[in-house]
Formats: sequence, C-alpha cells, structure tokens
Amino acid sequence: MFEPGYRRLLETRELEERVEKLYALLRACTVCPRDCGNDRLAGVLASCASGERPIVSAHTAHFGEEPCLSGTRGAGNIFFGNCNLRCVYCQNYQISQDYPLQKFNEVSVERVAEMALALQERGCHNIGFVSPTHFAPQMARAILLAARAGLRLPIVYNTNAYDSVEVLRLLEGVVDVYLPDFKYADTGAGSLYSKVPDYPARARAALLEMFRQKGSRLDLDEDGLLRGGLLVRVLVLPNGAAGVGETLAWIAETLSPRVAISLMAQYYPIHRAASNEKYAALSRSITAEEWEEALAALEANGLTNGYQQELETAGKYYRPDFRDPETPFRDIRDFR
Repeated sequence: MFEPGYRRLLETRELEERVEKLYALLRACTVCPRDCGNDRLAGVLASCASGERPIVSAHTAHFGEEPCLSGTRGAGNIFFGNCNLRCVYCQNYQISQDYPLQKFNEVSVERVAEMALALQERGCHNIGFVSPTHFAPQMARAILLAARAGLRLPIVYNTNAYDSVEVLRLLEGVVDVYLPDFKYADTGAGSLYSKVPDYPARARAALLEMFRQKGSRLDLDEDGLLRGGLLVRVLVLPNGAAGVGETLAWIAETLSPRVAISLMAQYYPIHRAASNEKYAALSRSITAEEWEEALAALEANGLTNGYQQELETAGKYYRPDFRDPETPFRDIRDFR
C-alpha cells in the first residue's frame, strides 16, 4: 500500500522539525534565490509581495495536467497567489502578479490544510501545490497539519524551478513528486522575460537536487498514477527564446536521458507579451517548425520518457480565468 514520505516523517516527528527549520528562513527571508532578507514573520513583504500568511487563489480538481497526475478524478491543485518570478507571458498572471487583489486571498495555514483534506475527500489523486516556492514553509506546515488529520495523498511540488537548494533539501521526503518548469537555457532570456538575473544557474542547481532525491524513475501505481519521482516541464517559446535544445541536452547529459520530460506546446501571447514591443519575440504562438525542432531535440538526446502536448490544440485550451476560483479551467486538454 502506498505511503507518502511525509507520513513516515510524521511518525518520527522529523516533519515538525523540518517545518520549524523552514519557518526560520522567513525571519530574514531566504526561501527563494532572491534572498530578500525581509522579516516575513513580522509581516514585512518580500519581493514576492508576500508576508507570513499564505495566499491561495483557488483550490480545485484539475483535469488538464499530465495523465499520470489528472487520472480520472483530477489532480487536487492548490494555487498559491503571487510569485517570485515576473514572467511577462504568465498564463496565470491574474493570480501571480495582481498583488493588490491577491491580498484578499490571504488564508491561514490551517485553512490550507483543510483545502488539502477536502480535495482528498473529493477523490483527487494527489495534492498539487502550484507556485509553492515563496510559500514553501507554509506549505510544509499545512502538510503537517493535514497529515495529522489523515491526509495520505502524494504531494506534488509544481514549481518554476527558481528554488533554493537549502529549501529543497528540507523538503526531501515531504514532497513525493517534483514537477518543475525549466524555462530558459540563457541568462539573458531569464532576465528579460522573468526579471531574475540568474535563472538557468538556479534552475539547474534545483534540478540537480531534485534528481538527487528522486532519480529518473517514475513511481507509478497499477492505474498509471504518479506516486513519486521527477517530471520536468519544458515549454516551447517562439523564436527559440527558451533554448529548448540546450536545456534538453543539459538534462540528458548532466542528469540522465531517462528523466521524464513533459514537452509543452501551449504557449500563446498573453499579459505583457501580447502587446509590449519590448517582448516582440513572444508576440505569437509557436509554429509547426518550432514544435518539430523541439521534438527532434527530444529524440536526439534520447529523452524518450514523458509526455507531449498536441500542437494543434494545446494553445487553445490552457486559458484559465481565475475570476472564477471554483472552476478556473473550463477547457481540458490532456497530454499524450
């Protein structure tokens, strides 16, 4: 019978110790690589516009994730508000960058735990924390509280990969599935499009730590549902902005060609990328030629495990509207 790692940590009381160590990082915040140094426990906002209380913009069963996560009853996703990146094309920009409105979505950690338990009761296959980086300590405490109350689902850490290695080490065993984006191979692209100066280096360090913890094997149950492992998402951007070929080569050479890749075609111009001339390279969807180049890079690097979206429809489906937090995803498009 499957038992998530946090249940074992709960029994030994190590989960409580990990939570305490994570919360200590909020005192002069080093929870993410921005290293703001602000005292979030005293209510001082960091550059992510977040203090101590978590912000949750939606919690829902989501059917548009990879099949091993969505299954038949949905991934139980909890969407944190705000973000430590400023992606100019963010498809979740309503909750990641509309900071004044997100203030109204502040909740207690106890409430986050209740959300996880409600999603379990609904029948979801896992609990996916979306954009958890800047709320990693609060996420861990919510898992502790929910575990005490009977939570037994796998925990999915759905992240932009701009993560602190120290935090990831404290999450070892707490997180069952790492689901990171690998956004850019080039430092300049990360600076221009996500407003951080060192994205590739930080993301590579984070993926190395995730790989150390999970390796390349996906732990699937008899129904094909993911219980543990590392699944790396790579979004293809127009005009080669993501450097997909270089990213896939790094994964195959530095981690393993057996690492599972989720290659994504769902990009469409939105938010500031839709109208600002500064980001003209991102002002259109990807072409069939660009998608074929990405698929060829997968093959060339021997990366045969994972999923790919359908180019013809992917960009039409993943268009959430978080003004309706109960059902922000009206359209569903599965991977294959």
